[in-house]
Amino acid sequence: MKIVGSIRNMSTNSIPVLLVLSLGLMSLVFGACASRGLSQASNTPQYVTGNGAAPQYSYADVVSRVAPAVATIRAARRVRPAQQNPYMNDPMFRQFFGERIPQQQQPEGREYGLGSGVIVTADGYILTNHHVVDGAEDITVELTDRRTVSAKLIGSDAPSDLAVLKIDLNNLAVVSLGNSDQVRVGDIVLAVGNPLGIGQTVTSGIISAKGRSTGLSDGSFEDFLQTDAPINKGNSGGALVNTNGELIGINSQILSPSGGNIGIGFAVPINMARSVMDQLLKEGKVHRGQLGVVVQPVTSDVAAGLGMKEARGVVVNSVQPGSGAEKAGLRQYDVITALNDTPVNDSNELRNKVAGTPPGTQVTLTVVRENREQQFKVTLGELVVSNQRGNENNGETNPNNEESGKLGINVTPLTPEVARQLNIGNNVEGLVITNVGANGPAGEAGIQQGDVILSANKQPTRTSSDLVGAVQRAGDRPILLLINRRGQTLIVAVHAK
Repeated sequence: MKIVGSIRNMSTNSIPVLLVLSLGLMSLVFGACASRGLSQASNTPQYVTGNGAAPQYSYADVVSRVAPAVATIRAARRVRPAQQNPYMNDPMFRQFFGERIPQQQQPEGREYGLGSGVIVTADGYILTNHHVVDGAEDITVELTDRRTVSAKLIGSDAPSDLAVLKIDLNNLAVVSLGNSDQVRVGDIVLAVGNPLGIGQTVTSGIISAKGRSTGLSDGSFEDFLQTDAPINKGNSGGALVNTNGELIGINSQILSPSGGNIGIGFAVPINMARSVMDQLLKEGKVHRGQLGVVVQPVTSDVAAGLGMKEARGVVVNSVQPGSGAEKAGLRQYDVITALNDTPVNDSNELRNKVAGTPPGTQVTLTVVRENREQQFKVTLGELVVSNQRGNENNGETNPNNEESGKLGINVTPLTPEVARQLNIGNNVEGLVITNVGANGPAGEAGIQQGDVILSANKQPTRTSSDLVGAVQRAGDRPILLLINRRGQTLIVAVHAK
């Protein structure tokens, strides 16, 4: 700054002095550049590897090892046309619609899907995504050396979105499996696959987050690695590797409003993929443990409502009859803080840990009940994944309802007829919410019309008086409402006004 100021104030008589200063300054700059070895190549970013190794300017050696083990997967599915309208030959029907209706049913066609896969054994076993090969009648694998071979589907697991293929070739290039538990946010990663069918492509980025759940996979057993390495359609089933060339994830999903990459991609961690693959190879299916509880995170409001000093763990909002959890003595409002002495931070984490444990295994749960820590031994059952969902029919409710007061809702006792309309079973008792004030406490907490209040602050609610009494007894503390929403239970903390 001082040099610039002096230049601005110089007269024409000072030109020789200026020239000397300029030459001296240039000499210092070039000398500094020479001492640092500055060159065009030095503008390349210095990437630090996740294991603390020396900075790298190129990952060509890593790519040369990994690329031959990443293949293109093409899956052919039979597409059945829409059924011919049974009235199309009726003269009266044709009088109105004329020749716009096809005279003959169209023949069946074929649809081709594109994805990627990772060769994990030299004798031809390949990991890919379930959605890449789901419903396929013919699966073809294209290798980087231009060989094309038919593949056999060994097994597929929709909940984890993983599948295992086999091709009849030997001495194949493979990717070594890493340890996704050791991956850190900020580690550099490379994504390898065939995006949009343009050919094998390598992109780079970092691990943006761990333990992500998107809710898009069938069954939602998700523990995704999130990355900003560009991933597009066709990358599904491809490799996510670290800078050592180790496979740490199978690219699976992207988050995008347009369908193209915006820097938010998700990969199935290789530790989960390895477990699923081993079970598919041995038994053709995946066995998952089950506690028999439905849980949700403990928010600060829920913690306050339970009288806890801090928000931690997950709270049980329902216990499945006959499950290991019920037999062990778990109850609604219990807060699970640890599984086998490992802290539990969120619902998805607990679900994945339990699902990854074989059925029949006894686990130890650390539970806070009425501010007292206890331990329960629970024998896990086996999870049966169902793809069926209840009908989202809100139905009509009894107009002769009563106002709940401070919560900003209207309620009426649940009748068997309304229970059937709401698809929540005949043995449920409580208060059905017929109206929710958008700006009221319940509306702000996420309560919806058609929700059924089963209890308030652990007390059953059969009449509006039960609910009003619970609100009054709560004082300044949040009211914990146990809600049945279309057959699923959840706990909602509401601050009454």
